[in-house]
Amino acid sequence: MEYYNYIKSLHLIFVITWFAGLFYIPRLFVYQIEASEKPSPEKEILGKQLALMAKRLWNIITWPSAILATFFAVWLLVLVPGYLQQPWMHVKLAFVVLLIMYHLKTHQYYKQLQKGLVTKTSNFMRLWNEGATFILFAVVFLVILKSAINWVFGVVGIVVLGVLITLGFKVYKNIRDKNPEA
Repeated sequence: MEYYNYIKSLHLIFVITWFAGLFYIPRLFVYQIEASEKPSPEKEILGKQLALMAKRLWNIITWPSAILATFFAVWLLVLVPGYLQQPWMHVKLAFVVLLIMYHLKTHQYYKQLQKGLVTKTSNFMRLWNEGATFILFAVVFLVILKSAINWVFGVVGIVVLGVLITLGFKVYKNIRDKNPEA
């Protein structure tokens, strides 16, 4: 158990880098989608560069971080199996499953855009970008407070966060409509 804190630190580092990738990749998707609407040659030049950036981010940072965060999480649960008896951990693991589903769906969007297929709008991707934020808030509060009992406050907090993000998105959209360079 003397190396427990090392394993926990590595888990946290890779969770952070995983989320960094999940936060940035939809922004690259936004830029790729918007580049696809530009005239030639700007469309091709931007599209090629953004696809390369997305490829590097996704394959060199995001996927390896997801795998290593999961590996170290399982190792922690092997070291301290009692965590699996705690209700807050059950809720956290449900959010981790949701995070993995979000990651896999983001991977589908990545594959489509790498092929040049634009099936979503840039506004959709801006909203999609917030999915990881909701999961991050939920997991951090669960881990720090170690309480599944106060889930009502957590749900209310997530709803309030969602409302604030939606309002911010609408304000930003209005600003962009008035000034596309904003």
